[in-house]
Amino acid sequence: MSDATPKGRLHLSGHLFCASAQEQALVEQYLPEHIRLTRAEPGCLSFEVTQTDDPSVWRVEECFTDRAAFDAHQLRAGASLWGQKTQGIRRAYEITED
Repeated sequence: MSDATPKGRLHLSGHLFCASAQEQALVEQYLPEHIRLTRAEPGCLSFEVTQTDDPSVWRVEECFTDRAAFDAHQLRAGASLWGQKTQGIRRAYEITED
């Protein structure tokens, strides 16, 4: 199999960690629109961000059809209001491809 062979689906799994009540409020304010916009993106198969038992920690699970769709999502999200307002919030993710 050559490097030119396209890979399959891309999965992101991890957490978003709010360090303060202010960061938590930002997530709560901007997350619903971020979810709506992401789920409408071409290539988004699933996108779930849910608060854990610890209200300052959010579980993130994403699945995109391929790396190109994920990269397009990253560009859009980074330039969005969500990206601007939450850029300082710590994230820990693992990315895998089928």
